[in-house]
Amino acid sequence: MGVVSSPMTSNSIEVAGLRKDFGSLRAVDNISFAVAEGEIFGFLGPNGAGKTTTQRLLTGVLRPTAGDIRIMGRDLRKDPVAAKRHVGVVPENANPYRDLSAWHNLMLMGRLYGMAKKRREQKALQLLEYFGLLDRRRAKTKTLSKGLNQRISLSMALIHDPRLLFLDEPTSGLDVESTRLIRRLIVDLNTRGVTVFLTTHDMQEAARLCDRVAIVCRGRIAAIDSPDALRADFSSAQSVEVAFEKPLRDPALLQELASVSGVRQEKGKYILFTDRPGEVACRVALLARERGLGLRSINTRAARLEDVFVHLTAAKGSGNGER
Repeated sequence: MGVVSSPMTSNSIEVAGLRKDFGSLRAVDNISFAVAEGEIFGFLGPNGAGKTTTQRLLTGVLRPTAGDIRIMGRDLRKDPVAAKRHVGVVPENANPYRDLSAWHNLMLMGRLYGMAKKRREQKALQLLEYFGLLDRRRAKTKTLSKGLNQRISLSMALIHDPRLLFLDEPTSGLDVESTRLIRRLIVDLNTRGVTVFLTTHDMQEAARLCDRVAIVCRGRIAAIDSPDALRADFSSAQSVEVAFEKPLRDPALLQELASVSGVRQEKGKYILFTDRPGEVACRVALLARERGLGLRSINTRAARLEDVFVHLTAAKGSGNGER
């Protein structure tokens, strides 16, 4: 059974024929891919697509129904301790021990990884300073906000200097300051050679940070490549964005225009997907004049990663429930 190789030669993650069934529900359906050492790899998909289940399989939380997983060159099933030794994991919901302080959470995690006391104390101070937590290090985590707890979770995952970091929706529901800090951390870590596996639904975050992304739908990989390459490949995800001065009583008229493959309404505007945006823009302008709608604005735009995502997931269906 072959592994889908990444463009680089050395891989931090290798997956072949991975499958996970929950009774009659197939959450992950025979996927194969590889993540190169030093990559920021995005794993994108709608709710229920199999993103979190896949990450739990890759981190050993769940056992696969079938397939092989190699982490840092080690077989996760046969040699789990060695496979996880250089891995850090940050789940979507921050998971520090609530009755322990930030400091004691870090000390506990350092001991679990077998770090000497002096080394774990030194590293904990560095991390607490980086995340702006030094003045909160004695506070029990149950008294702190979601954003601060997420920073503590990141510190716990980084205490042993992992070579591979799994992040599951790391900025979901966080304040602007925490979001910016975490995104900066991802770039800083990657610059130092850490491989990052990022599960997210934030298309802008993925496009900004990731070297490559996999778009998953119904437990399968619908596409995998760099954000730029995906945008270039999906010429049909180019679009015309239009806002009329008067309400359009029959939006179906836009769908009926030649060369329009799909229409989406978004914040008072219509997005018309097409592989011929110039021609469609002319047709929209003519329609507005004939119907007396007037044009507030009209723009053509290249495909965005979000457009590619919508195009793929709409075509294949969004899944069968949370996974």
